[in-house]
Amino acid sequence: MAMTAGMANFGSISVSNMAKDLRQNFSQNGEKGGIDPEAYSIADVAQKAGEFFYEQYQEIQPPPVSPHSFDFWIGGYGSSASHGEIWKIGILNGNSQEKTLVVDTDTDNIVVWGGQEEAISRLLLGMSPLVRQQLLNLNITEGEIGNIQDAIQTPLVDPTMPVQDAIDLAEFLVDTTKRYFAFHQGANVVGGETDIATVTKHEGFKWIKRKHYYPENLNR
Repeated sequence: MAMTAGMANFGSISVSNMAKDLRQNFSQNGEKGGIDPEAYSIADVAQKAGEFFYEQYQEIQPPPVSPHSFDFWIGGYGSSASHGEIWKIGILNGNSQEKTLVVDTDTDNIVVWGGQEEAISRLLLGMSPLVRQQLLNLNITEGEIGNIQDAIQTPLVDPTMPVQDAIDLAEFLVDTTKRYFAFHQGANVVGGETDIATVTKHEGFKWIKRKHYYPENLNR
């Protein structure tokens, strides 16, 4: 699976179309740069995705004006993995960011979010990202801030929670963000329909909720 935030297009090409091009590349024979479905890791997929998007980014003319950022998360199960992983790649002000493992095989109870982080950070961590920066400006250490967050955060995730609960939680967090920015001063930067999918070890990728562009009778 994949999720993106930040830049919605590279020049005249949308990130959505580029992601579909990337999917086609992955479907090619392994000797042609594709992914071997019998032997792959999510780290390999993330590495190839990062290289692909950075090549596309370098084709933008004229180059984007800074500040700008592009974030892309890739998650799933490697061909021989017993637990899922989530990796993050990105581009920040023209510089390719090293792929980062944000959820690994030992962390089953982490919520990961990006883009407009304010609402979810306040809800789950107990403070705005802006508050964190102000505390750092007051020479409060990362360790002390971590202790504060441990005391005020709201744990909503359990590693043994049913998949349906995880689905409901994801929809709740996205809906909370949309409603927060609907009333927040400034542009309404989060909205529209919400797409939801799950990735599980045995069932693979499954759509749970997806917007359609055709009549219901054509989406059986």
